Amino acid sequence: MSNIPEELKYTETHEWIRSNSDGTLTVGITDHAQQALGDLVFVEVNAAGETLSAGDACAVVESVKAASDVYCPVAAELLESNGALEDAPELINSDPYGDGWLFKIKPADGADTSSLLNAGAYADSIAE
Repeated sequence: MSNIPEELKYTETHEWIRSNSDGTLTVGITDHAQQALGDLVFVEVNAAGETLSAGDACAVVESVKAASDVYCPVAAELLESNGALEDAPELINSDPYGDGWLFKIKPADGADTSSLLNAGAYADSIAE
């Protein structure tokens, strides 16, 4: 059974989104996604400063089984990536909602997070 924190928002493509007090968003992949991928061995995030549209691929996570793109949940500027993952991509496996975050973004003016899934809707989407 996957861990799906109630306070986060989610995408159909298995990203989680945390709203920060400064208006930025922290993004990672869900517990369900990291379980499906298996042991992660490599993470690459696009360069800080890049302008992204909702749905743009902006990171890649690779496991012993597969590589998977990670998508930007809303139009935004990529602010920073989690540098700790360069040497320890397994943090995503051990703590996907904490130390295993992937990147932080600044939503574009008018970017809408209301279409993102709540925990219940995400749980329903992975149960199907």
